[in-house]
Amino acid sequence: MKTTKLVIGIVSIVLFAIITFQSCAVGLGNAIIDNGEVSGSGGIILAFSMLIAGILAIACRKSKPGSIVAGAFYAFGGLIGICNAGTFSDLKIWSILSFIFAAVIIIGSIFSKKHSVNTESK
Repeated sequence: MKTTKLVIGIVSIVLFAIITFQSCAVGLGNAIIDNGEVSGSGGIILAFSMLIAGILAIACRKSKPGSIVAGAFYAFGGLIGICNAGTFSDLKIWSILSFIFAAVIIIGSIFSKKHSVNTESK
């Protein structure tokens, strides 16, 4: 499970850059069209939530509470993204991916077994 958390964290950090640039373009498009949508701002919040969660997933991959906090950040970002998704459907895709990452990390943290270290002195 530690490897899975590491991979999800790295993918999240890479997705941060993609979602940020895409959300900036969507925010500019919303401003030009003047349609009153805030999907660009929702995408920025989702991107930063994924960045924070990705860093936590990497740093706390051996810690159960740290992994649950990372999963909470993924869930928060996904919720903000879904609530602010407008006519641009890409934010819905990133939000669903964030929910999937949250489920994998939280369920994996809850059901992971602790490895007991045998420290017998000889």
